[in-house]
Amino acid sequence: MQQNEQSLPPLSERVSAPPTYSPRHPLIARWRPATLDDVDAVWEVMKAIDALDHPNYITTREEVAEDLGYSFVDLKRDSLVGVAEDGRLAAVGLVVEPPRKQTLVREFLNGGVHPDFAGRGIGRELLAWQISRGEQKLADSSERLPGWLVGYADERAPRREQLLRAGGLEPVRYFLGLERDLAQPVPTVEPAEGVRIQPYTPDLSEAVHRARDASFADHWGSQPMSDEQWEAFLDGTFRADLSFVALAPGDEGVEVAGFVLSQVNEEDWTSQGFTGAYVAALGTVRAHRGRRIAPALLSATLAACVGYGWEKVTLDVDAENPTGALGLYTRLGFETATRETGLVRAY
Repeated sequence: MQQNEQSLPPLSERVSAPPTYSPRHPLIARWRPATLDDVDAVWEVMKAIDALDHPNYITTREEVAEDLGYSFVDLKRDSLVGVAEDGRLAAVGLVVEPPRKQTLVREFLNGGVHPDFAGRGIGRELLAWQISRGEQKLADSSERLPGWLVGYADERAPRREQLLRAGGLEPVRYFLGLERDLAQPVPTVEPAEGVRIQPYTPDLSEAVHRARDASFADHWGSQPMSDEQWEAFLDGTFRADLSFVALAPGDEGVEVAGFVLSQVNEEDWTSQGFTGAYVAALGTVRAHRGRRIAPALLSATLAACVGYGWEKVTLDVDAENPTGALGLYTRLGFETATRETGLVRAY
């Protein structure tokens, strides 16, 4: 789906900016942009959606505040909420274009409709606005890159996928949610000679950020994280005590060859039915692959979680990951628990 940058004219020449869609629905008294004062109300909507669509992970208030507060999100133009007659937020929509683009310009269509108002056509109106706004943003871009409108749908939320399909997005990628039972023995994996595994420390933040961007460069749809996004990640549910780095000799001395970054949100434990941690990112820089770095890092995180007496470790993986990650996870005892579809409308 991706094309060579030099072969493409600017997006501004390939995408025509549509007029802003004005949604209408009898259950919505008012449509308006979100504000920073809406964080708690938006969070309530997202928690309700999550509990129905994917109860194993629930959006945190901090994540909502980050999404609404990013410098690259223009709330007046990139957000929309639907207010019901009783004053409650019935629907929330964001169109988010992350700032660093190497091979893609992505417009993420985030949000949804509160379950109390679902199934009555509000979602179609919200998505129509999101698509019009996403196309406007693409039409305003001078990048000579493919442009994507992107949405995700958990297999437990078939109406979400149907809605995105009706909006012209096509299923192009599938992701698996994996679980590892910590009651089973955790193997100790040693990396190749010359590689040292150590706990993550704040002084390694910049180097780990660079390693993350480099190691994910060949993953589907992945682009570099901005400094703002990286700091937001570290300020959230990130757990340094469950995160590790691999250090190895490189061209300019000892460098970060790989990393595993973990998160813990205890608010998820009740709905998911077990205690544990989530592996948010695991990667090995290309020059150091094939040295048992990824399994060594992951086994370190598994052992650390066993030390806390927790029950499971979870993660998500692209079913077609080019680095063979799925096989790695399977060999370390992970099993598939959930599935998610990535849908794209390409320009």
